[in-house]
Amino acid sequence: MCVTYRKQTVENLEIFYREAGSSEAPVILLLHGFPSSSRMFDPLFPLLSSRYHLIAPDFPGFGHSSAPPPERFSYTFDQLAQVTDHFVEALGLKRYVLLVQDYGGPVGFRLALAHPERVQALIVQNAVAHEEGLGPLWAARRAFWADRASNEAKLRANFLSLEATRLRHVGISPNVKRYNPDLWTDELAFLSQPGQDRIQLDLFYDYRNNVASYPCWQEYLRTHRPPTLVVWGKYDPSFTVTGATAYARDVPDAEIHLLEAGHFALDEAAEEIAALINVFLSARRIGKPL
Repeated sequence: MCVTYRKQTVENLEIFYREAGSSEAPVILLLHGFPSSSRMFDPLFPLLSSRYHLIAPDFPGFGHSSAPPPERFSYTFDQLAQVTDHFVEALGLKRYVLLVQDYGGPVGFRLALAHPERVQALIVQNAVAHEEGLGPLWAARRAFWADRASNEAKLRANFLSLEATRLRHVGISPNVKRYNPDLWTDELAFLSQPGQDRIQLDLFYDYRNNVASYPCWQEYLRTHRPPTLVVWGKYDPSFTVTGATAYARDVPDAEIHLLEAGHFALDEAAEEIAALINVFLSARRIGKPL
């Protein structure tokens, strides 16, 4: 396996991305979550790149992509999706399997709505499209949406907390010893960069528009019925397992697997997830035969 690390200019932004696998193989477009980057998919690259062409970009404001201040770039999910769409077009990707996690879900569903013909299959890893998937932790975020000025300081302090950053990974997992502390110390260092608090607060505030869009995303699923695989870490304190099982209402033949893992399920279950992806896509004749 050879992973390359590249940048593509999109709308005067440098979009960093990781790439592996043959350019002749089916594409898997991997869209990351908060507060991670394309780095979160590193465990999948050696496990999938012999059969697929993997492309994982960093969103603007994340990882190694450009992070202009909010005065020069609107940090909304509509805008992240637009840049990602133009990134896909710049790379000439006509068809792809869409793999989404956390923030990758709102971006990915916007891509799917805009270009349903491009989506060969959908792989969801702890990305919510149904309101019942939002756990009790979202009460504070809903308060922030209702009154940003009064709740912003508390929310900022939370996401700049080492313990909060750690809990995004370990959640309520009984397997804490499996987790590398570098996962959250590296993410906290990223969040502590100058200007990141403003970027991430803007995106947190805009997340309310994702919740409002859930009915549209559900209608997309019911109308287009993309082959759907859901791999869900059941120890996620933010996104509940009912968010996973809810996909079956819209795509009755969706494959849904609840894993012994947390919000970032690749932390614990990368080999299991890769095996599920290989079997799922092979059954649909996507990729080289197993």
